[in-house]
Amino acid sequence: MKKILLSTTAIATMALAGGNLGGITSFEQSDTAMSEIEALKARITALENEKKEAPKQEKSSDIKKLEKKIKRLNKKLSKVNAHDAFDNIKFSTDFRTAVDNINYKYNNYSYKGTDLSGTEASNDALITSRLILNMKSAPTDTLTFYGQLAAYYIWGAHLNGDEDPSFKSWSASSKASDTLFRVRRAYFVYSDDELPYSFSIGRRPSSDGFLINHRENEKEAGSPLAHITNMEVDAAMVKLKSDNLVEGSYLKLIYGRAHAGGMSTLYDATGYEPYAQDDGDVNENVDFFVALASLYNDGQYNLMGEHAIIFDTKGARTEVAPGAPLPDGSGLNKSLDAGTAQLTALSLQVDGIGNEINDFLDDTIAFASIARSAYDPDDGKELLGSTSERRGYSYWLGVKMPDMITDDGKFGLEYNYGTQYWTPMTWAEDTAIGSKLAVRGSAYEAYWNFNLMGEKNLPAQIRYTHVQHDYTPNIRCSGWVKPVDVDIESDDIRFSVSYKY
Repeated sequence: MKKILLSTTAIATMALAGGNLGGITSFEQSDTAMSEIEALKARITALENEKKEAPKQEKSSDIKKLEKKIKRLNKKLSKVNAHDAFDNIKFSTDFRTAVDNINYKYNNYSYKGTDLSGTEASNDALITSRLILNMKSAPTDTLTFYGQLAAYYIWGAHLNGDEDPSFKSWSASSKASDTLFRVRRAYFVYSDDELPYSFSIGRRPSSDGFLINHRENEKEAGSPLAHITNMEVDAAMVKLKSDNLVEGSYLKLIYGRAHAGGMSTLYDATGYEPYAQDDGDVNENVDFFVALASLYNDGQYNLMGEHAIIFDTKGARTEVAPGAPLPDGSGLNKSLDAGTAQLTALSLQVDGIGNEINDFLDDTIAFASIARSAYDPDDGKELLGSTSERRGYSYWLGVKMPDMITDDGKFGLEYNYGTQYWTPMTWAEDTAIGSKLAVRGSAYEAYWNFNLMGEKNLPAQIRYTHVQHDYTPNIRCSGWVKPVDVDIESDDIRFSVSYKY
């Protein structure tokens, strides 16, 4: 992928060659400076040819002057280039447009006392575009900054589409809303080959993670295991290297915040309280701790594990109907500090089936993942409609193989299954019908990734997803919603094409 470099080299070249720095207005003028050097070289060649005709003559003063001038310019340019290598931000573009044909069929479903069984809902053509601007800079060999700005919007939709208060700053760029640019990722990494650790702080690459990157047509996976974590998070991370003990292994320890609760108003009636927080359970902070490990990776077999603990996860109080006003008038009985959630996953990816049996199997990737969620409410609270711990389980199988039609095209097949109380953190599902990773039931998916018109900068996808919900669909990791028996089918046929450069 080519990068756009905001470089000072061309400007310095003009200045050193006698140009006017104050008059530089475009990179076109830098071509003039380079042409000047080429002209000097051509002049030397011409003079040297003249010398060949008179070999007994010593170098003319013109040749000596020109050679000294070029030597002086090259020396100064070397210094400028050495500085410039660390004095820029590299940008790249990822622009995707998708058309989704979606349909919902409610075979058995009631909502707020209304029986919707036998009804259907659909959208023949939901058109969305997502623009991501990637940034990278490396001022030193040990320090690197990574960033992403994203706008993800629906064609023809109104502005400020994230009126839903459940949207967070980290989730709004992962769900189609409006044309506003938001920070999707922004973090730095400090890493030194001489040290057994590295660390990072900021909004991390925690969407499109391990295994989900295949259906998202991303060659490189994000940091976490997508089976239990697929959303942006603000966190600090320490990575401990252990590949000297087990091949390809490491451990990441991550602590962050998913929700900042209850900020008081500046200079309100109670006094001066900038960013202070009220005591209580209505709007508390939600913090998390994650241990992520690469257990083994020899280039073909890649085994990873992750365990996450979410503190003060959101639920409801007992003896009050979920969503009803609280007796003290402090709010509604939902999205309250209610207990602890723990998520665990173990994922295996195999790059190449067998050992050089044939090219098709060598280029085939297969994977399997198992996961568990456990929600444990505090006294007087309930999570997932229960005052006792509720556990959910899920497994995920997939295979991606050469399409045998195009040079780099791949066919993929995936299957997901989740039990009644399965509740992962997967806001960034990037599927119009919701997160298939969070399904309480079964999800079937087939996709074809290929380069449109054979252009590697135009990756495209045709995808079909069918989801069978056996229990209340898992939306926004809502711990105050009790999963009950339902029968809902949803389908999504998608075509997308991206421009990456």
